[in-house]
Parts: sequence; structure tokens; C-alpha cells
Amino acid sequence: MSDELSSGELGEETRRVRVRVEMVLEIAEPDELIRAAWARIEGDALMPPEERDQAAQAVSRDEAEAVAYLIDPVDLVGDVPGVVLAQASWSSEPAELDEDGGWEDEDEED
Repeated sequence: MSDELSSGELGEETRRVRVRVEMVLEIAEPDELIRAAWARIEGDALMPPEERDQAAQAVSRDEAEAVAYLIDPVDLVGDVPGVVLAQASWSSEPAELDEDGGWEDEDEED
């Protein structure tokens, strides 16, 4: 890319890119997952003690909650040169894996 092009010739609308990532994870070691989530929660110095207790209980009951505490969008782009994370949201939920087909919502984009 030339210096002219990179300095704004493409316009403001190309300066932000939405990246959608969808994964289905298999929980092979639930106890290990929960212990890792507890460690992340305990290591969060900014989390108030009452919230920490609620979070620990939530990850104990729900593996999807545990995954949500361990996956951080900032980690996905931290090493990408020239990129600053402007906004992020993420969630996790129990899912079924369709061994034969594609994604449940693959027609939504069409």
C-alpha cells in the first residue's frame, strides 16, 4: 500500500473493520476449565469481593460462563500491528455440534 493510500485516501469508512468469530469448543476437561476460570477471577484485582464470589459460583455451575471468563477479544488482536481494539463484546452459551452440516445461522448473512 502506498503512503498516499494509507494516509486517508480510502476514506473514513474503511478505518474500522468488524471481525466476527464463531467457534464451538468441546469441553474435554471440565474441572480444569473451572479451575482456570477461578484463577482468572481470583487474579482480577479490580473485581470487588462480592462480585468475585458471584462469578466463582457462576463458573462452577456453567461451563459456558467459565469459557467467557477465559477468552478475551483483546488477546486476539494484541499482537496485530497497526490495529487498536475500538470496541468488543462476546458471549458464550451451550451449543450442539452439527457433525454433518455447517453453522446453524449460515443463511442469516445471505
